[in-house]
Amino acid sequence: MSSTPDSFAQNRRLGRGVNIVGYDPIWKSRSEGRFQAKHFRLIREAGFNHVRVNLHAFRHMDADHRLAPSWFETLDWVVGQCEENGLLAILDLHEFTAMAEDPVGLMPMLLAFWRQVGDRYRNAPDSVVFEILNEPNGKFTVELWNQVLGEPLNIIRDQNPDRTVIVGPAHWNGIDHLDKLQLPEDDRNLIVTVHYYHPMEFTHQGAKWAAEHKDKSGILWMGSEAEIGAIRKDFAGVQAWSKANDRPIYLGEFGAYDKADMPSRARYTASIAREAEALGWSWGYWQFDSDFVVYDIDQDRWVEPIRDALVPA
Repeated sequence: MSSTPDSFAQNRRLGRGVNIVGYDPIWKSRSEGRFQAKHFRLIREAGFNHVRVNLHAFRHMDADHRLAPSWFETLDWVVGQCEENGLLAILDLHEFTAMAEDPVGLMPMLLAFWRQVGDRYRNAPDSVVFEILNEPNGKFTVELWNQVLGEPLNIIRDQNPDRTVIVGPAHWNGIDHLDKLQLPEDDRNLIVTVHYYHPMEFTHQGAKWAAEHKDKSGILWMGSEAEIGAIRKDFAGVQAWSKANDRPIYLGEFGAYDKADMPSRARYTASIAREAEALGWSWGYWQFDSDFVVYDIDQDRWVEPIRDALVPA
């Protein structure tokens, strides 16, 4: 990479994407993987431009925080398949649960991750993008996140001075905390990410991990003027921040859990994607497989209403 990419141009390249392989047994063994080489091709052929690779890396570190060679071999395969199929790859450290519980104690692991990953991919093309940490939350407060996010960024910059890096606000990358995010003014090769699942009573109805919403069901999303207006109001606040701070926006996660009815899920998904695109944002749907699915690996087929909502014909 001979010159620093423009972060807005990089964001346009990201375009439409999908989150992949975070909960796939592929990380235990390539032979056990649900996600296969053909899926990269299918994602590209469907009209997506990138994948966000969700990395639960801490469990693959030894006592000295060294990542296992087998883990890197799998990640090398993922990055290589992205390059072969014309997909940008976001390498997303997805250890938000562990970091929320002990951000100070686990910071050496986070820094070790970026030291190793930064070194491994220092010569990778600029289609490989780094995301420092998914959804800081819990004990990883707004104040602490702002205080320490420069540490992993500096480690990345030591080896990847021209690499595009994604970073978002604390409190689950929530839009309501974006105005509290403090970034180094002189690093302009940053893309800012937010996640959006409003209204949670719709998007997380029936989700067993969502205590407030796990017993809810039958909540519809009709795409009414009021519902669309709520999205536009929320997104307008993000866009105002983007303009004021001259930072591009990546909507790194959105979607509605599988327990919602399919027509509502499709309407909601399409509305979020179109509103984001109208503002010039890139986006990554949550997610390819596991739940919120857009591709049914067991049946080896797209969930067509969701795919068509994301990438209309």
